[in-house]
Amino acid sequence: MTLRLHTTQPRPGSRRRKKRLGSGESSGLGKTSGRGHTGAGARAGFSMRPGFEGGQMPLFRRLPKRGFNNAAFTKRYCPVNVGDLEKKTWDGVVDEKALRQAGLVGGRWAGVKILGTGELKQKLELEVHQVSASAKEKIEKAGGSVKILAAAAPEAAPAKAKKPAPKAGEGDAS
Repeated sequence: MTLRLHTTQPRPGSRRRKKRLGSGESSGLGKTSGRGHTGAGARAGFSMRPGFEGGQMPLFRRLPKRGFNNAAFTKRYCPVNVGDLEKKTWDGVVDEKALRQAGLVGGRWAGVKILGTGELKQKLELEVHQVSASAKEKIEKAGGSVKILAAAAPEAAPAKAKKPAPKAGEGDAS
């Protein structure tokens, strides 16, 4: 049988009939419509939070927490491929400001990292925070140069001033 527009059908089993809730006792989904009798689950607008186990101590609280997670303190660099640099024309030094103006970097990042995906034929003078080995090789092969900028060091928190200890005879004498 040839496939024609009027003979197309969905694959067998791919489409199911919608559950018709509340359509009489004999339908199997009448009366309480599959919601049980009473309780929060029978009410409109009920949604159970993820991880809730019916009042039992949830798994994420039963398992021990160990170690220190440094994820909040990692530096995230915006990846830019050399192929993306090739698509634009550059004049002067290519730094983070120039990449932002070109639309290749957006949002908050600790800096820019150049990656080696793509080809580069332009001679570019880059000032970035990180560069992969393959990207550096491609940039230098095209006659360009890479200057690695130092990441900004986090500022030290100001030291709290200590209160002097009360001398003998001073303070609240009652």
